[in-house]
Amino acid sequence: MQISDVLRSKADQAVVTIAPDAGVRDLLALLAGHNIGAVVVSSDGSAIAGIVSERDVVRRLHKDGTVINNVVSAIMTSTVRTCSPDDDLDAILGIMTEGRFRHIPVCDGPACVGIVSIGDLVKHKIDQLQFERDQLDHYVHQT
Repeated sequence: MQISDVLRSKADQAVVTIAPDAGVRDLLALLAGHNIGAVVVSSDGSAIAGIVSERDVVRRLHKDGTVINNVVSAIMTSTVRTCSPDDDLDAILGIMTEGRFRHIPVCDGPACVGIVSIGDLVKHKIDQLQFERDQLDHYVHQT
């Protein structure tokens, strides 16, 4: 299974981005409005400057309590691990688990074509295993 399979199965494949100089209040509204856990930080809507998640907000709030008055660039993760549509789902699950992050942008060359969460990957894997189990069950009971 590849990451492209996961992207195709997602109902909403749009990449939600926010500018680095946007306010954290705008970020919170964006996260809540789209019911998502992370957004790609980009000045032009294409090039990745960082990623910012609910965890980034919580960690900053715990550290000094000033998160709401900051801009996104002050709390974002600027070293972003990405994957490609051709990457193996299991390999990316391992990378996300080892790196302890829940969202990874999917890039095809310089273009960000999607973002997947560890929940998306686990759901896709479970669905595939269920399909295979059903096929085997059908085969066994057919004869």
